[in-house]
Amino acid sequence: MPDPARTAPSASTPDAERGLPTGGVPWEELVTAALLGTDRRPLRSGPSAPGTSGHPASAPGASAGPAALLDVAALHTVRRRAALVPAVGAAPPVPAPTDPRPPLPPAARRRLAQLLADRSAPPAGGRRGSAPDLTELIPQWLALAGERGYRAPAEQLPALLDAARARTDLRPHVLSFAGPRGLWLAALNPDWRFALRTSTGAHRTATGSPGEIRRLWEEGLFAERVALLGAVRAQDPAAARELLAGTWSAERAEDRLMFLDSLRAGLGAADEPFLEEALSDRSRNVRSTAAELLSALPGSALARRMASRATTCVNPDRTGDALTIAVEAPHECDADMQRDGVTPVPPSGRGERSWWLGQLVEAAPLSVWPERFGGRSAQEIVALPVADGWEAELHAAWCRAAVRQRDPAWARALLGAPSIPPANGPGTASLAERSQLLATLPTAERADWVAGFIAAHGLSEAFQLLGVCALPWAGPLGRAVVDALDIARDAGSYPWSFSGVMGLAERCLDPAEANRLEVLTAVQDEPEGASPGAGGYWSEAFRRLVSTLRLRAAMAAELTPDGTTDDAAPEHGTEASPEGRAAASSATSDRDQGAAAPGAPGTAT
Repeated sequence: MPDPARTAPSASTPDAERGLPTGGVPWEELVTAALLGTDRRPLRSGPSAPGTSGHPASAPGASAGPAALLDVAALHTVRRRAALVPAVGAAPPVPAPTDPRPPLPPAARRRLAQLLADRSAPPAGGRRGSAPDLTELIPQWLALAGERGYRAPAEQLPALLDAARARTDLRPHVLSFAGPRGLWLAALNPDWRFALRTSTGAHRTATGSPGEIRRLWEEGLFAERVALLGAVRAQDPAAARELLAGTWSAERAEDRLMFLDSLRAGLGAADEPFLEEALSDRSRNVRSTAAELLSALPGSALARRMASRATTCVNPDRTGDALTIAVEAPHECDADMQRDGVTPVPPSGRGERSWWLGQLVEAAPLSVWPERFGGRSAQEIVALPVADGWEAELHAAWCRAAVRQRDPAWARALLGAPSIPPANGPGTASLAERSQLLATLPTAERADWVAGFIAAHGLSEAFQLLGVCALPWAGPLGRAVVDALDIARDAGSYPWSFSGVMGLAERCLDPAEANRLEVLTAVQDEPEGASPGAGGYWSEAFRRLVSTLRLRAAMAAELTPDGTTDDAAPEHGTEASPEGRAAASSATSDRDQGAAAPGAPGTAT
């Protein structure tokens, strides 16, 4: 409200011009009387004003007390407010776009509210107990809801965006589930602006007009530009490449590196001219990335140059009784090699020649080696002895080449049989590199290999390998993991040493396994030499595993229109089984009966 003392007209202005009735008391007079007090400065009115008959100060020359002073001040205030011109209101936001997807079933809506409410609940004394960890199930629930085509409830959009703001791993699922209304709401709150800088937000812009795309590319924040380039690349690789080429020379080196990395999606022969120019970039990291991308194109000029260099270093040797592989590492790293992405200075502890050799073999197309070794297969070539102790370096380079070129035949050869100890395998002993090789294999073959590895070597070295297996784990893999956990329990091992694998099992085992695992929840007698209390911990961990699997079955049932578990959905990948339906029914029953039981599976605690 404007201050009448600041906006009042001058006291010398006639009453009629100041908007006061004839004989009205000026505002300055009111202020003076209020400051000094009506005893020291009585308030006197002029001639009677219209409409003031009966007022204590209405008679000419009459004085007024405190009550009359307040009445006159109120009259002035009302008069001034009535004369104000209303301010122009802010333009209302554009209405939220329509989301044509069907709404969530009521049970799934309640489940979502429970998951979002539990995500901020503090852990109970650091011990999980047997209750499922709902926060770990949020990504799976969101993925399943998105795959089944539901839209997010409007009232849950703020909580979903808050969850995505706190956990970056949730953002792709949240924004896909929130849909166009989520992006609309995120644009109204600065705390949720991250949604506009993700691939989902960029995808909306990428489907807009060319002018809108160009404006965001030239004026947007770096994260927005990266997301936009990826979204355009997914729709039109050539358009994305042209967009990048238009501003390439003006970009910072670190930005060029990130933008160049986006070309991995949809990489093709049409990208070769642009990448060849990037080989002359002033940034070493940009040159290396461009060379890596070109080496993933077996028909590129760089791949042919690398093949020529590599085959001068690695050759079949027939001088002995049996065929072997002879290696002669490069003696120098010339300017042409450096332009093609070969880093001249090795890391600490590496020799120069072995460092250069590894880079050449890694960038050479794998197809050159069968030709070089008389048509032998990858498995036969890997099995050949390597002279002069170069086997480890050569096989490691082939492993990196198989990953870069996504070659499953070479990956199989370098992985070898899962029963072979990693230190004695044909490829690399590094579990990180083995997991990368596994990622090139088909889903079922990958799961079978890891199951065989666990059966032969246990779980202590399998954590990284499990991370590349598709969800849910295939039957043989799931059984191998559970059997290995059971063996560890029977041996009296520390249960907390397997907490990471147990957490993976809760999220990755097929829910249909819940009934089969019920027998493992019993507390067994601890063997001699076992960790004190291990039996109770193992029982608790298996109870939590069973509860979580049943909860996942219930979640899947709630997200199925007919109310039954649909294991044929992409999240499960197998047909519904009697065990799966029984698990879903049991989970639903547990949830309904556990409403009055704190900590019951599927209920809020």
